Amino acid sequence: MRAERSLFIIGCFFLLASSIFSGSSCASIIPPSGGPRDSLPPMLRSVSPADSSTKLVPKKITFVFDEFIEVDNPIQNVLISPTPKIFPVIQSKLRTLTVEIKDTLEPNTTYTFNFGNSIRDINEQNIKRDFIYIFSTGDALDSLELSGRVILAETGKTDSTIIVLLHSNLQDSAVINDQPRYRARLDSSGNFRFTNLPHGTFALYALDNGGGGRYMDKTKLFAFADKPINTASSTNEPIVLYAYSEKEVKQSTGLTGRPVPSRTAPNAQDRRLRMEVNLIDGQLDLLSNLEINFPTPLRYFDSAKAVLVNENFTPLPGARYIKDTTNQKITLNYRWIPNTQYHIIVDKDFAEDTTGRKLLKNDTLSFRTRKENEYGVAKLRFRNVDLLRNPVVLFVQNGAITYSHALTSREFTAPIFKPGEYELRVLYDENKNGKWDPGEFFGKRKQPEKVVTLPRRYTVRANFDNEVDITL
Repeated sequence: MRAERSLFIIGCFFLLASSIFSGSSCASIIPPSGGPRDSLPPMLRSVSPADSSTKLVPKKITFVFDEFIEVDNPIQNVLISPTPKIFPVIQSKLRTLTVEIKDTLEPNTTYTFNFGNSIRDINEQNIKRDFIYIFSTGDALDSLELSGRVILAETGKTDSTIIVLLHSNLQDSAVINDQPRYRARLDSSGNFRFTNLPHGTFALYALDNGGGGRYMDKTKLFAFADKPINTASSTNEPIVLYAYSEKEVKQSTGLTGRPVPSRTAPNAQDRRLRMEVNLIDGQLDLLSNLEINFPTPLRYFDSAKAVLVNENFTPLPGARYIKDTTNQKITLNYRWIPNTQYHIIVDKDFAEDTTGRKLLKNDTLSFRTRKENEYGVAKLRFRNVDLLRNPVVLFVQNGAITYSHALTSREFTAPIFKPGEYELRVLYDENKNGKWDPGEFFGKRKQPEKVVTLPRRYTVRANFDNEVDITL
């Protein structure tokens, strides 16, 4: 009986094993899951000395987090106010972040360590955003605040890489020679906020963060407040700074058609005068003048030997040739008629470049203007524009101004306008020169001209009246 039971048990064991390995069992083996992805930033478990301590002159500050962390480029990303003469040593190891203070701390002063977004966990790179630590060497924490916004004067947009500075030295030269007393970052909307400030009067600036806190390069973004700021004033409201750069601004004040093909240097053995024109498939944009470009500057040009004629080869009055200052471009101004054939008959002696190249024979350049129905009608109505501020509407594509128009009324109409999607800006043109002008700080303390970028884009469709009402 025992033998039969033993054989029965052994048989059941082999049957069970067979069913498991053959996959016939109802149960299935599932490999263990790694669990959901960690999306949480590191959490602070402890800090010594405690945050917001007073009567404190620490040599070392230790932060302990709940996971392994790293700190990204602390010299660049950690803002310490007041600005130390000697930057502390900031290091991370496993779950611990340490700050070793090398500077002599000032008495009765509130210190703020703004780590920004420099702290992150090692595994998933989750950022602990806007992490701040505060302490005071005196009996109490300073509690005054100052806020505002920085706007790019040329575009009306914002740039979060700019930092805002407070200088206790009110001389203009301090922005070059001295480190700022306090620093603050911009958020994605261009807003800044100083906290834990003492009573005092400061000069307020904003500049590109790559300048090391000093205004050393006029081609970099810079902004300044018109007058010093008293942090204890009860009349302080959010301040708007307009950032600009003093680089030369090159922009078009009219539609320029399509780019001219790149110029290539002529072969030294080729004695023929080379020319390039801004035609696309033999057609001229109605909103452009005809441009003739030369790879080598011209020695002379005789406009009487280049005659504009119609399709019947009848000379057309009113054509005007203009040579630019480089002697490499000639522009033909004329009131073009849509969908019309034109010819330019040029004598072989009409031009010669500085290497002696001329045309080898008389020649004819033929082209046709584009059809009017390939363009749209642009109509804008400005509900509340202040005409006393000399507004100029700017049409922008890919960051470049393609057309501008000084507004003398609250309506703008262009019967022929190039189709496409445009960003619209309004320039308040103080000196009425038709273009944006930057500010000038030293000597003149002149603020830049202001530009407002409209939130909606404007689409011009071909063969269509494109009407839009705009409220600034």
